[in-house]
Amino acid sequence: MASLRTGLGTSLAAARVLSLRGRRPPPAPGCASAAAMEPAPRWLAGLRFDNRALRELPVEAPPPGPEDAPPEPRPVRGACFARVRPAPLRQPRLVALSEPALALLGLGAPPAGAGAGAGAEDAAAREAREAREAEAALFFSGNALLPGAEPAAHCYCGHQFGQFAGQLGDGAAMYLGEVCAASGERWELQLKGAGPTPFSRQADGRKVLRSSIREFLCSEAMFHLGVPTTRAGACVTSQSMVVRDVFYDGNPKREPCAVVLRIAPTFLRFGSFEIFKSTDEHTGRAGPSVGRNDIRIQMLDYVIGTFYPEIQATHVGDSVQRNAAFFREVTRRTARMVAEWQCVGFCHGVLNTDNMSVMGLTIDYGPFGFLDRYDSDHVCNASDNTGRYAYNKQPEVCKWNLQKLAEALEPELPLALAEAILAEDYDAEFRRHYLYKMRRKLGLVRAACEEDATLVARLLETMQQTGADFTNTFYLLSSFPVEAGSLDLADFLTALTTQCASLEELRLAFRPQMDPRQLSMMLMLAQSNPQLLALIGTQANVTKELERMEQQSRLEQLSPAELLSRNRGQWADWLQEYRARLEKDREGVGDAAAWQAEHVRVMRATNPKYILRNYIAQDAIAAAENGDFSEARTLSILPLSPACSRGRSLQPAVLLPLQVRRVLKLLEAPYCMEGEATEALEAAEPEGTSGAAGRRRSYSSRPPLWAAELCVT
Repeated sequence: MASLRTGLGTSLAAARVLSLRGRRPPPAPGCASAAAMEPAPRWLAGLRFDNRALRELPVEAPPPGPEDAPPEPRPVRGACFARVRPAPLRQPRLVALSEPALALLGLGAPPAGAGAGAGAEDAAAREAREAREAEAALFFSGNALLPGAEPAAHCYCGHQFGQFAGQLGDGAAMYLGEVCAASGERWELQLKGAGPTPFSRQADGRKVLRSSIREFLCSEAMFHLGVPTTRAGACVTSQSMVVRDVFYDGNPKREPCAVVLRIAPTFLRFGSFEIFKSTDEHTGRAGPSVGRNDIRIQMLDYVIGTFYPEIQATHVGDSVQRNAAFFREVTRRTARMVAEWQCVGFCHGVLNTDNMSVMGLTIDYGPFGFLDRYDSDHVCNASDNTGRYAYNKQPEVCKWNLQKLAEALEPELPLALAEAILAEDYDAEFRRHYLYKMRRKLGLVRAACEEDATLVARLLETMQQTGADFTNTFYLLSSFPVEAGSLDLADFLTALTTQCASLEELRLAFRPQMDPRQLSMMLMLAQSNPQLLALIGTQANVTKELERMEQQSRLEQLSPAELLSRNRGQWADWLQEYRARLEKDREGVGDAAAWQAEHVRVMRATNPKYILRNYIAQDAIAAAENGDFSEARTLSILPLSPACSRGRSLQPAVLLPLQVRRVLKLLEAPYCMEGEATEALEAAEPEGTSGAAGRRRSYSSRPPLWAAELCVT
């Protein structure tokens, strides 16, 4: 064990020397000299690469020039990939590993400590863990390449905020290769933030610790919520620094670079098929491979044959019907995916066509957010000035993106046929899956009723009117007393109204956002030249601002007692409807106790207690930027015993992983049941360790008021 640790330490030191001298890693893998110069992995040695994408799809011939020269931004024509090399980081350091994600690759968890009385075994386990972390920091930062890895950047285009942007591509992400697991599954590995590529344009190809922690945590949180998603296996930070203007307000700051190891069957997306698009009539931009229908055919053969083999087998010899079946399946998967988003209150933030997976997975976590106070118009991305990607618009935007995919598949899939599939399948599949999930969230375990859609709509309307917390309201409903005339109803109403927004919170939410002079000018323009107002796209913003002002005026005249009374009345009305529907669901059941148990079980399994709220992510980021990765790790890794934080002091090296594992562990068990270990983990948290006010609050509680001020771009 000591020799393993020494060998990895030597490898890591060598990689750090490379980065400090400013050298790039050695030449592309595949030659003997490259293999000889790379450090040898130990823990990761069992990963077996089979890079089918690079064999079956065209790869750009390297442009002339020195092998170690930084890649120049350029159009990548007639190819799906361009070969690249990760740029080394200064002193990479592991932030966190996700054991469940790495298990997909056949990488086992470290041996657990043997506990008190077995110090030698604990020391051995600690050495093994430290050796793993050193190896992870070395290879998952890109400072060294695993045997068989062939780094490349993928070429794709995209419609961004409704406009065709031309070539985009992996400007900060690198395909490492495809790992074949013992289970027979194939997993593509990506390093996000590993340095410049031909698609980086004027950027540096880096990601900062702040955004990397958010992507790492949300990838894993979404998986454990049951939402189709790409995965994140590791997050590595470094002492390399870049300058970022976080809010685009002219106040840049230096931030540490970080890399996320991303895992998925494939990272191909709708935009992958848009590289063939001819000149767009609105933007004047075109894809880099216009006219190369041969490559489009190659891509369809590869994607369908590799990821939809059952469709390939069913339609041998009929490519049009095969492609139609593929598009139908992507349509249905996308509809189900966005239905899952709506049911957990997830907002993606940047639903461009280049951020839509051909596998129906949630991909590319940027300015995402989960609903706190329910607001159907919620926009999580502060850069989305028009609200194009608001929460309630996500289903329609995904349908619009599918339309663009349909256009990109022509002529291999006739557009009329694709549009007929989209019209026939998307809305129906979304409604079906959405109502199925919502019925389960409400504990309706027997036959569906036509009025269920109305019941759900009335619930969301009540949540909107009372400013109820989306996640906590659903979680609380599992304890609703079903029996008519129950004495517990008043207590339940009290508990429910505590999840509604306070007067202070509502006044903050509805405060004016426009400068009064700007609003006055817009109103004058609306009267004198409404066509111009519509043309510059501010009409909707003016309308919303007037609505905010009206709501603010009403709130100023409202007292806390009046707000509470109004909220109780609105919830009492809806609960009456809900109870009637539950009684109908229970009708004819022979065993009422069994029905009740199933009702509660289904609700507990469908309504999460823990989600990655923005302020929780911000806590983890703030701690990590100060060198404490405990919050980040807690959001994904198995816990140490909570008892070890009580009754005796801990060394910093022990306390940090304890706190790291705490929060990530909560996200690994979002649908916790009564008395599960996550509640003990919450109780074990030391007070005063994070948060804007310097004190810890339960991560299952409504967010603090300061959380409403968080801005994500």
